[in-house]
Amino acid sequence: MWSDDCGGAVQIPITKPWFDDDDFAAIRRPLETGWVVQGPYVRQFEQRFAAFTGAADGVACSSCTTGLHLALAALGLGPGDEVIVPSFTWVASANAAVYCGATPILVDIDLATFNVDPDAIEAAITSKTKAIMPVHLFGLAADMDPIMALAEEHGLAVIEDAACGLGSRHRGRHVGTIGDFGAFSFHPRKAVTTGEGGMLLARETRHIDRARVMRDHGASRSDHARHQDADGFLLSPFAELGYNYRMTDIQGALGTTQMKKAPAVLEQRIARARRYDEKLASLGWLRTPAAPEYATHSYQSYVCLFAPEAPTLDGLPKLHAARNRVMRFAAERGVATRQGTHAVHGLGYYARRFGYAPDDLPRSLMAEQLSITLPLYPQMTDEEQDHVIAVLKAASDRGRRSA
Repeated sequence: MWSDDCGGAVQIPITKPWFDDDDFAAIRRPLETGWVVQGPYVRQFEQRFAAFTGAADGVACSSCTTGLHLALAALGLGPGDEVIVPSFTWVASANAAVYCGATPILVDIDLATFNVDPDAIEAAITSKTKAIMPVHLFGLAADMDPIMALAEEHGLAVIEDAACGLGSRHRGRHVGTIGDFGAFSFHPRKAVTTGEGGMLLARETRHIDRARVMRDHGASRSDHARHQDADGFLLSPFAELGYNYRMTDIQGALGTTQMKKAPAVLEQRIARARRYDEKLASLGWLRTPAAPEYATHSYQSYVCLFAPEAPTLDGLPKLHAARNRVMRFAAERGVATRQGTHAVHGLGYYARRFGYAPDDLPRSLMAEQLSITLPLYPQMTDEEQDHVIAVLKAASDRGRRSA
């Protein structure tokens, strides 16, 4: 039996969105005007987000997933084309390539950072490769220098999956502004949230303009612009195939106030992460998140690796079972944890359609089965964080007694 050293009454979630009176007032404004579809507040949100990241402009959309799809579609990718994607990521990264009829080529990661291994990218490049999709996982920038060098050498587009990347920088540049495109998420687990929603950045104005048309069914003029024109009774021209990937003005209004809080939210998340680093340093079985010299980690999630011994494929079943016991122990004591994310190559659809076996990408498999995400949110108190730490230390004590 696990010892109940920490009690079980405290309930600490994996994360919490931060809403205040400014947010509540913001979502009332489009309700009061009656313009609740894509409109002026979406545009304000785009401009604020672009200014924060240092981008020229942004295209708000319904999710990061649809942003990635817009980027690939704007490049004209289709059947016969390949997109290199890390396997250890949320399934949406690979799905976006499939939506275009392209083939995602899943590659392995660096287990120290959870991000894509540039050497694995290089080994996967073929004559069919058209794009690389590095993922800035959990708020840590991928190693972009070798990735951009490979893209330039082989004439490939780079679409940054920056779903977790608000506030993350690579050698001083905000992620999502380094490649040809960058897509961000505003899911409730992210630092800034609009419930659901995304933002697409692009290096070239022509790509921004095309994505703006494609997100709105292919309309060359938005409903809001049309209603302000003298001939608003006429529908917009539709020159190309598009999608309904629009963000509502309710979400856009919330995004404008959320962006005001972004610096404070990020500061609090980073402070909590550093406190974890300090307090958990004595736990030899838990590898806390890496922070390479080239990257600024924004800690969208605080994801550790369960590694009481060096992970190997042979030893993985035993380690995976032990990791799950630790997470179950925490749950019984009121502390939510999660695995970091999944290894896409092991998911049923990808295994069946593309013929992947779990051992094909071993580091992604080990990351899936050994990662542990700890609670982290800007409103977290010292008392709450200390309880998480105490539970982990109690699990460590229990492990030693059982050894």
